[in-house]
Amino acid sequence: MKLYGRLSTWVMMAFLIILIILTGFITSFTANRTSNDNWREELEKENESLKSTVSSMPDVETSKEQYANTIKINEYRLEHNIPPTQTTSLWGFMSSAAGLISVISLFTIVIGGGMVSTEFSEGTIKLLLIRPSSRWKILLSKYISTLLATLFMLAILFIVSFIVGGILFGFTGISEPYLRYINGNVREVSMVGYVFSLYGYNCVDLIMMATFAFMISTVFRNSSLAIGLAIFLMFTGSTLVMALSKYNWVKYILFANTNLKMYAEGAPIIKGMTLGFSITILIIYYILFNAISWIGFSKRDITA
Repeated sequence: MKLYGRLSTWVMMAFLIILIILTGFITSFTANRTSNDNWREELEKENESLKSTVSSMPDVETSKEQYANTIKINEYRLEHNIPPTQTTSLWGFMSSAAGLISVISLFTIVIGGGMVSTEFSEGTIKLLLIRPSSRWKILLSKYISTLLATLFMLAILFIVSFIVGGILFGFTGISEPYLRYINGNVREVSMVGYVFSLYGYNCVDLIMMATFAFMISTVFRNSSLAIGLAIFLMFTGSTLVMALSKYNWVKYILFANTNLKMYAEGAPIIKGMTLGFSITILIIYYILFNAISWIGFSKRDITA
């Protein structure tokens, strides 16, 4: 009730909708100038460029493998006459609009970072704790509220981007496939499944950062610290991991494991990393963040 009673919550959701619509119009406007139907020639030129790149980078195995997979997918398109998905199509727009999940991540961090700390800053925490509900129920309800708000914004992104993409670019090509390189072969998969997988992959980082911000908010009772630190790590974490990728111990850092899409593409950051390993690390961090939140909230003296 508190969360959806705040004007800021609805402002964030309205801003998200406006951003999706603006993205659609910008995509439509720029695509009209840059559209090109000679996709076969473009793919052939791209393959030539990628092959030249691969031959000149023998020491970067991960990037070399990614380029090689792209070449094979392009060759499959040329052989089976399947043009690349354009941003001016429904699924192309929805795929690009999935990048706005980073905006949802910012909003979720703001919500999670202030969910508990505002109760302390506004002095309403005592009103909560005198009620018959136990502390763990109060904390759990706030955490679930944060996740539900995140899911609500994800649903808004999916539905509005589908409507905007259909209106601006048409609903034709809704059954077109997405090509994925799996176990040494190029396979056609459902575009709907691919878009949902994009949301799923991005949700991993979103949920982990929201949980981290919630933990800082609960332990330190400072929304500014929680929001600022979470946003800083969200933008710098992956860059730090890439800079230190030559060290094997980097694979134990949270941000080296949040991008599960690298396994679908067959290109993990650190050689030898597996999907099971990353999921295990994520579960450990997730339990750790929530355990710290619960211990910090349940043991804290509120009388002062």
